[in-house]
Amino acid sequence: MDNSSENRLRVWALVIGVLLILSLMAIGVVLAIQQGTQQAVRPVSDLTSNLGTQVAAVLHPTPTILPDPVTVIQEVHSLARLETIQYSVEKVITAEMDQGVFNFLFGDKLLFVAHGVVIAGVDMAKLGPHDLFLQNGVLYVWLPEPEIFIATLDNNKSYVYSRDQGLLTKGDINLETSARQAAEQEIARAAIDDGILEQARQNAENYLQRFFLSLGFHNVIFVHPSVTPTPEFLP
Repeated sequence: MDNSSENRLRVWALVIGVLLILSLMAIGVVLAIQQGTQQAVRPVSDLTSNLGTQVAAVLHPTPTILPDPVTVIQEVHSLARLETIQYSVEKVITAEMDQGVFNFLFGDKLLFVAHGVVIAGVDMAKLGPHDLFLQNGVLYVWLPEPEIFIATLDNNKSYVYSRDQGLLTKGDINLETSARQAAEQEIARAAIDDGILEQARQNAENYLQRFFLSLGFHNVIFVHPSVTPTPEFLP
């Protein structure tokens, strides 16, 4: 082989070597760029996620409740209530601001599903010495009239089912409050109509009957306050 052939081979070998080195360098640069791009995209993605969370917090803020650290006790009462029955009541209340033919513009109407608790019993503080007397081995007891002690809403179960407002109004801010107040009254009325007071009376008499029997009074008669004591019942 002459010198010119050897020189050509050396040149081609050099060219191939240079191309190989350049190819390896290009691959390395591409990999570095891809890695850098991924690292650059990740903070952008995190930023987008954080931004979405912040926007959601602005559009749907979580209310912050800050009770006043100062507590003022207005009154303290001693209670002697004998609670004898509890009702759980559900009522649907409709509250509306009727604007007649302009309801579609200024009307406001809501349906409120109210879950409430009614507790009734006898206030034993109203029972005085003159309401109990013993005659011929019989203990006569005039119990106070049963009454409603508590009629309140269960806020965890009560909710606004639907609300329709006119096109040009934001609604009455006091409408739901009015519905809640009406619901408490209706819940108490429903319990009374169902006979909660009479059941409270019967339960109180059954409880006190066992109590007096444990004290040694084997014959107990309960007289309703509406009954006027006859002379033979007077001490």
